[in-house]
Amino acid sequence: MRAMPASLLAPALSPAALRRLKALVWLLALLPLARLVWLGAHDGFGANPLEFVTRSTGTWALVLLCVTLAITPLRHWSGAHWLVRLRRLLGLFAFFYACLHMLLWFVVDQGLDPSAMLADVIKRPFITAGFTAFALMAILAVTSPHAVVRRLGGRRWQMLHRLVYVVAVLAILHYWWHKAGKNDFGEVTIYAAVVAVLLGARMVRAWRRRVQTAKPAGKTQDGAGDSTGGEAVRMMPADRGASSSDA
Repeated sequence: MRAMPASLLAPALSPAALRRLKALVWLLALLPLARLVWLGAHDGFGANPLEFVTRSTGTWALVLLCVTLAITPLRHWSGAHWLVRLRRLLGLFAFFYACLHMLLWFVVDQGLDPSAMLADVIKRPFITAGFTAFALMAILAVTSPHAVVRRLGGRRWQMLHRLVYVVAVLAILHYWWHKAGKNDFGEVTIYAAVVAVLLGARMVRAWRRRVQTAKPAGKTQDGAGDSTGGEAVRMMPADRGASSSDA
């Protein structure tokens, strides 16, 4: 088996290499949409086109959300710091497919009827979870530009963008409750396991930071150092230039 090229694990990439990599991400992220367009042009949606397209766009929104969440653990594991430069782009593509997913519900399923939408959100838990997840994703997408980061301040922005984990959990609940009616939990269980592992990795890293910070904080000159403030600072994500889906 061929070894992975060393350049892929390099701590940094040249600007030209990073541009080429981002172009590749654009290409790969748009392939699911291209596939839907091709299938639509060749009557490939099957007996229930609405269900097919809705399921496809929702699945790719969740896949890209999981990939976005995996960026930070992978960066810490590999030392490839350039990975963080892809996180915002991947997060926005996840939101793009979530928009397509919700647009089908807004326009086709509910006919742009606000009262019908509200009744559906209240009546069906999986719609409630999905709608809430989309609303939170919209907040994260709107606040992803660098100008907004500067206006909010790095710390407040990072705290806000931790909502991406709430989005992930709500997305899993949305998918799980949707499949509960058919008693088909095979695929959603895989996604739930992935999200659980990524969330667990984040929690373990935060706990280690807290422990490491608490040790020197107690070794002040008078032996009663204030460790609380140090922990609060060190608990914040390290990437001030992080994307809309800080993982």
